[in-house]
Amino acid sequence: MNELIKRTLTGIVYTLLLLGAILLNVHTFGVLFLIFGLICTYEFARIQKQKAQWIYLLFIVQYVCFVFFHLNYILLFFLFLTIIIDLYLINFLFNKENKKFSNFQKNVLNFFYVGMGCTFIPLLYKIEVMNMIGKDGNYAVFSEFSLPFFKVNEAQHTMIAILCIIWSSDTFAYLSGKNFGKHKLFPSVSPKKTIEGFIGGLLGAVLVAVCFSLYSVKSIWEWIGIALILVVFGTFGDLIESKFKRIAGVKDSGTILPGHGGFLDRLDSLIFTAPFVGLLLVIAHFLKM
Repeated sequence: MNELIKRTLTGIVYTLLLLGAILLNVHTFGVLFLIFGLICTYEFARIQKQKAQWIYLLFIVQYVCFVFFHLNYILLFFLFLTIIIDLYLINFLFNKENKKFSNFQKNVLNFFYVGMGCTFIPLLYKIEVMNMIGKDGNYAVFSEFSLPFFKVNEAQHTMIAILCIIWSSDTFAYLSGKNFGKHKLFPSVSPKKTIEGFIGGLLGAVLVAVCFSLYSVKSIWEWIGIALILVVFGTFGDLIESKFKRIAGVKDSGTILPGHGGFLDRLDSLIFTAPFVGLLLVIAHFLKM
């Protein structure tokens, strides 16, 4: 099969899975990312040559506890730990030396960077659902907009918007880099990325975020903040995964998605940005109380 056709069909199925799960309910989306998260954990373990099997059980336990039960205060603690690990990985990205991690460090990275990153993706949905509940315990009235067969509430709107902002950023970055790219962004890790492409992706993401703000109860500034986090930290996430692969001497994290590589290749930006977007949503919610 032609590579372009294979890539296109895989992309369509992948997109329909994500959007379908969002439109069904938060629990369906949670189950979907339990599967995605396990695959990403396996792919990262493969890149890092991890042999520990218990890391998969640990991921399942923490995922079920945090996504399907209410452990808010413990979750906040793990949110800050995950952000600390992610900030450490940004430092690792800029370090010219290819640091060799111990088995313990590899397990910590897999648990927080990949595992908790995957966990915070459905938790963004859960946070938005909780924010929709009024002080009387009932769902607060939020503006809704219609798709051909669905009424989309604020939580679903937010999750769809986050995906669209990331995808539009990738598209604008590709087009800008291809047509105007002259200055390399991070040539030692990703030779094809350019500063012009990054700027184009950022502007495209902000434009899409502003469009989504028209149908949301969130302010335009909240949406611009979400877009900035998704692009800036999403770029870091993409570069960090690329550095891990470059050190390991592999092109893709896996082969499960024909024409796209592995799930970690597709989700690296979202995995890395989810904790930071989650922190922004939590802060914005408390400021409105």
